[in-house]
Amino acid sequence: MREILTDLVAEQQSFDQYLQKIPPRDWKKPVKAKGWSVQNLVAHLAHFEDLATAAVEDGADPMEEVARAGNFEALVKEGIVKGNSMRPQDVIEWWRLSRAATMDALWLCETDDRMPWFGGDLSAMLMATFRIMETWAHGLDVYDQHGVEVEASPRLRHVSFLGWKLLPVAYRRAGMEPVDIRVEVMGPNYSKWSFGPEGAPRIKGPALEWCRYIVQRSPLKDCPGLVAEGDDAEQALKLATAYITPE
Repeated sequence: MREILTDLVAEQQSFDQYLQKIPPRDWKKPVKAKGWSVQNLVAHLAHFEDLATAAVEDGADPMEEVARAGNFEALVKEGIVKGNSMRPQDVIEWWRLSRAATMDALWLCETDDRMPWFGGDLSAMLMATFRIMETWAHGLDVYDQHGVEVEASPRLRHVSFLGWKLLPVAYRRAGMEPVDIRVEVMGPNYSKWSFGPEGAPRIKGPALEWCRYIVQRSPLKDCPGLVAEGDDAEQALKLATAYITPE
């Protein structure tokens, strides 16, 4: 857990540092993601850190919160509404306190400890992976809005893994039987990250393109380096995602 939690802190701090450069007047400007503003994005991160902390510390099932709110979209909106009632600096402080609480809870976990989440129980390791993914994805929204070119970092290994890990879920939700797939992507400094059995149908390409695609920030047509070898790999690439949301 130590390695992935160190990477989680680094990803959050990197985004936090950039947010400090944004004038308060720009926090209300919309980004591409759902038409949300920077303030909405940070509030959403804080809200879901609160849900993660409750899941890790107390075993609180976030699906109960979905039921209370009425549906998943209504639950997401609650965090946005709360953030809109705050000043930008207060939203950042909310996120800082929330992510610190999640970190403290995860630090006490073993890698394989189980906890509830939106797609069912998952391990502490996978919970940390989701927190890295969501921080990175919403960071992209802000960086893209400001024309900042994002480079691949070693932390994208976790996001890359998540896209492969969730392929069986994506297959089942599409009403299909899962197929073994191998994902091979190139990270920074020519590092190669491989997931899945050797000899299986393969998806390969740059890690940055793979990650942008699976977090739904770049369509496949804008990821020319991604290659699917064979029909099964092509189908897997169409289904690939880094998200689990309630059905």
